[in-house]
Amino acid sequence: MNFYTGEIISFDKPIEWTSFGLVARVRRLISEKLGTKIKIGHAGTLDPLATGVLLLCTGKATKRIEELQNHTKEYIATLKLGATTASFDMEHPEDATYPTDHITPELVDEVMGRFVGRIEQIPPAYSACKIKGTRAFDLARRGEDVKLKPKTLVIDEIEVLSFDNPMLTIRVVCSKGTYIRALARDIGKALGSGAYLTSLRRTRIGDYRVEDSIALDDFALWLDNIDIETET
Repeated sequence: MNFYTGEIISFDKPIEWTSFGLVARVRRLISEKLGTKIKIGHAGTLDPLATGVLLLCTGKATKRIEELQNHTKEYIATLKLGATTASFDMEHPEDATYPTDHITPELVDEVMGRFVGRIEQIPPAYSACKIKGTRAFDLARRGEDVKLKPKTLVIDEIEVLSFDNPMLTIRVVCSKGTYIRALARDIGKALGSGAYLTSLRRTRIGDYRVEDSIALDDFALWLDNIDIETET
């Protein structure tokens, strides 16, 4: 492999790691192996509480980041119905509860259909979207009122994998820019209740699948067992 001319490496990001943190760890390990610093970037952020496919591009392959970000993505998401949190996931405690007795499998199936196709979605306040140059999550964490404009995105598929009220697990195939946390919020509202994510796993970006990805804990050994070119 030649990390200078460019490689695309698919990682299975562990929970509680930021995307930036994983990039920093991989950059350090590769740079130590090469004896010089190597350029690395990622193609699409994953929240710390999410796991799954995170593509890292090295060297000249960083020019392909935008192309890779535009690929279709697939997620497995588990939602808890009947409650909400400020961040729409488990980063924050529940701040409100709602009834769920009226939510039937038939209602779930009907509501899922409303979100397939081209939709408008307001990103979460706790997101990396910028407002006048400042990240929304920085403003939200300072207690400031965050107002973000809706974005147009495409959801190709939503499949209900299991529903055991109040827990709902779905598979989502979607375009760049989709916030699954925001989708959970909107599904909860559409069900006449509330909802937030209890787990999220990105299983695919384009043709890169989680089952073919490298675990971060295995990366140092993986580096020791591959042929590495040391010239640009």
